[in-house]
Amino acid sequence: MNFNLKELEKQFHADGYRMGMTAAEGGFSKEALFAAVENLHQMVDELVESFSEFAGRNNQTPACKKGCHWCCHQPVFTLSYELDYLSCFLDENFNDPLRKEISIRAAGKRKKLKEMKGDALLNSKFPCPLLENGSCLAYAARPVACRIYLSTNFESCLHFYEEPENEKSFPALLQFPMRMGRMLNEGFKAALKANGIKVEEFRIEEKLG
Repeated sequence: MNFNLKELEKQFHADGYRMGMTAAEGGFSKEALFAAVENLHQMVDELVESFSEFAGRNNQTPACKKGCHWCCHQPVFTLSYELDYLSCFLDENFNDPLRKEISIRAAGKRKKLKEMKGDALLNSKFPCPLLENGSCLAYAARPVACRIYLSTNFESCLHFYEEPENEKSFPALLQFPMRMGRMLNEGFKAALKANGIKVEEFRIEEKLG
């Protein structure tokens, strides 16, 4: 199967833009925005599922599975509307002690990364505040960046965790879902900004607690 990647990127960006405009039609109320974010996440998941089936037929099946959490130790950059959605999910589904524990973990990671920049920051390996017993506590509300990070080789992820500064240890990532997922999110962001909504990028721990 041949793909015109540039055309596909335009299509996915347009799809993301339409979802963002749907939130605009709802007046950017909390309910309208979060419903649009849910639709964004659903489309990303459908993209990943469809591509995974195609990749499997070509011997490139994603190796990602529950309990494999090496990627959950690196910085994850996400956009403010996703973090607002994530925070709401935590408030609605977690009790006070657990939210407090997540806040403490987030503060700890912020402190460890506070003085880091450039490659030192990107190569840092500290667990996500939402990681517990090898799984994500908020898996259903995880950001797009987490959903599109797919590897075909478990060992490559482990090596990257153990040797982050070794260029040969980088994970064997599937580029197609990552690129198209980013375009969906970029389109969504563009729609919000076109309607005067401020969108900023943060690391996950920066807005948890």
